[in-house]
Amino acid sequence: MAKKTVEDLRDVSGTRVFVRVDFNVPLEEGRITDDTRIAAALPTLRRLIAGKARVVLAAHLGRPKGADPALSLRPVAERLSQLLGQPVALAGDCVGPEVKTMSAALEPGGVLMLENVRFHKEEEANDAGFAGRLIADTGATVFVNDAFGCAHRAHASTEGVSHHVKTSVAGLLMEKELRYLGMALEAKERPFVAILGGAKVSDKIQVIESLLPRVDALLVGGGMAYTFLRAGGAPTGKSLVEEDKLDLARELMSTAAGKIRLPVDHVVASAFKENAERRTLPADQVPEGWMGLDIGPATARAFAGEVKRARIVLWNGPMGVFEMKPFAEGTLAIARAMAESDGTTVVGGGDSVAAITRMGLADRIDHVSTGGGASLEFLAGDPLPGVACLEDK
Repeated sequence: MAKKTVEDLRDVSGTRVFVRVDFNVPLEEGRITDDTRIAAALPTLRRLIAGKARVVLAAHLGRPKGADPALSLRPVAERLSQLLGQPVALAGDCVGPEVKTMSAALEPGGVLMLENVRFHKEEEANDAGFAGRLIADTGATVFVNDAFGCAHRAHASTEGVSHHVKTSVAGLLMEKELRYLGMALEAKERPFVAILGGAKVSDKIQVIESLLPRVDALLVGGGMAYTFLRAGGAPTGKSLVEEDKLDLARELMSTAAGKIRLPVDHVVASAFKENAERRTLPADQVPEGWMGLDIGPATARAFAGEVKRARIVLWNGPMGVFEMKPFAEGTLAIARAMAESDGTTVVGGGDSVAAITRMGLADRIDHVSTGGGASLEFLAGDPLPGVACLEDK
């Protein structure tokens, strides 16, 4: 997956560079509540600005149905301007006469942000004509894809534009994502431990199948653990179980050569409520009508021990209902173990990242992935259109 990057661009001075970024940030009443994705793109942007490129940024925000002022990228442009310490102009659209005028006026080292590309339905349809307009109206001759979180989508601004420029390369964030996730898949160092959580086995079937031949241990927590526990004959009460995946779970466990490690204890509750009555019990005990909502302390210690001895650790998905404080401790225990690990640590998935961030441990993780769906598809071995279109090393 080695791709050329912005570091391989010899001379971009005066060149108009079309950069796809992932600025799909959370907003509350028009204010950005987390600018992590904006900050993640800064190394690429600073590299291009230092090289005196004329930088044109494309991004989406939310899922608009046509032009929606509430999903304008204006707050993003303003925040990026603050982080870069220079003006970032915002065009009123992503194609059209205004874009042509503003791009033509862009000075070397200047930055222009296009308005939300998803205001046009042609974006998600990967319409060739629309992709051509994105390039023709901006005058770009180079495409840089730094939006790993969108790389699993073949959209006009993530894949289509590559067919209308001379050069297509990865941004520095994209390169980092591919390097660390690729490192996990190659698993050249041992032991390699993967931790998977989240609600459903069905969401991660391909990831499990892809990882099992590679890992030394696959630690399973979260709601998905109960499908495996039920498949093994354990009572699960009202815990989340995918009945139609029980045969698959049995098959996976039978071919896993003992690599799949399930919880040995868990925190169960009488209802799916933060203030519900709760107990810590062995994993094969769930009172009738109760449900498992977190791994227990013995499981947390066992999983932390596996993390401590690993040379590569990949974590995707929470160990419990992380949003409710009484059921967050298992996820937090894994976050602490990851931060204390001497091995190479890679974290992906919204709640896993949230746990690391909430505890102030993000800077102690080797790589915190910005791509939820993209990282899952990459780990499942699926080709990513927004990566495949870039030039190989």
